[in-house]
Amino acid sequence: MENHGSGFRRVLLLAFCVAGIWSAYIYQGILQETLSTKRFGPDGKRFQHLAFLNLAQNVVCLIWSYIMLKLWSSNAGGAPWWTYWSAGITNTIGPAMGIEALKYISYPAQVLAKSSKMIPVMLMGTLVYGIRYTLPEYICTLLVAGGVSSFALMKTSSKTISKLAHPNAPLGYGLCFLNLAFDGFTNATQDSITARYPKTSAWDIMLGMNLWGTIYNLFYMFGWPHGSGFEAIQFCKQHPEAAWDIFFYCLCGAVGQNFIFLTISRFGSLTNTTITTTRKFVSIVVSSVLSGNPLSSKQWGCVLMVFSGLSYQIYLKWRKLQRLQKKRKPM
Repeated sequence: MENHGSGFRRVLLLAFCVAGIWSAYIYQGILQETLSTKRFGPDGKRFQHLAFLNLAQNVVCLIWSYIMLKLWSSNAGGAPWWTYWSAGITNTIGPAMGIEALKYISYPAQVLAKSSKMIPVMLMGTLVYGIRYTLPEYICTLLVAGGVSSFALMKTSSKTISKLAHPNAPLGYGLCFLNLAFDGFTNATQDSITARYPKTSAWDIMLGMNLWGTIYNLFYMFGWPHGSGFEAIQFCKQHPEAAWDIFFYCLCGAVGQNFIFLTISRFGSLTNTTITTTRKFVSIVVSSVLSGNPLSSKQWGCVLMVFSGLSYQIYLKWRKLQRLQKKRKPM
């Protein structure tokens, strides 16, 4: 009876994590799309300073992680704050490119392109490190690459194009793939830091990354002649609705990180990957239905192709994990 109660509590906690990740990041996606496509106020101006979202996100997450460390973390011996300087650079440039892509391609296209992270990882692994992958892994990559490229080549509806600030599919997809490349370096650097400093907590990483992100973005937005930080602040003053959207966008990011950390600590990274992958699919559905980005039946076929590849990849990881667990069991 006790085991049954414990299992039920675990299911409830998993449902809580799924609801938290989905609600935070789906709503953040809606706000991101709103800020990149909406015309604010009677003058009908667009919010052109999308890089400002990254600065605002860094500041909110920096404050959030500092509070969490003071309230919950008792770990000492984590990585020093200065060790994140290089990862902070790529973590500043990468997301800036990803969000800038929304000026040129639709939100569903951006989500789909950014879901193909395995492609640059496998290319780098094969060409640079000589890693050999299995046939099922290549099948996953071909499904994702085929789905994304087919989606990119298909004609976008005139209604979707009319919402974009500067429609330019090659530039938009190029920015997304550069975003993925920089993310790969960021993740590798974070792994290196946690390997050198095993006592580093998720909150330590969040604090260090957002501290450097805040420093770099402050310089980019305010520290040079072409910086648009003051223009972004002026726009928010003239259009308070945009300011509120930015605030809730940042809050969703901080809350979402909380649920991701909770999921990884209680259920593992594979469960977290499954939840975030399905969330991306739901985000595309929500964008298509609520935000007026209609997809043709062929485009939906491409979306299903991409997420079939991602689902197969999750299944392969699960099988690998099961085999490892069997090997660890005593005979």
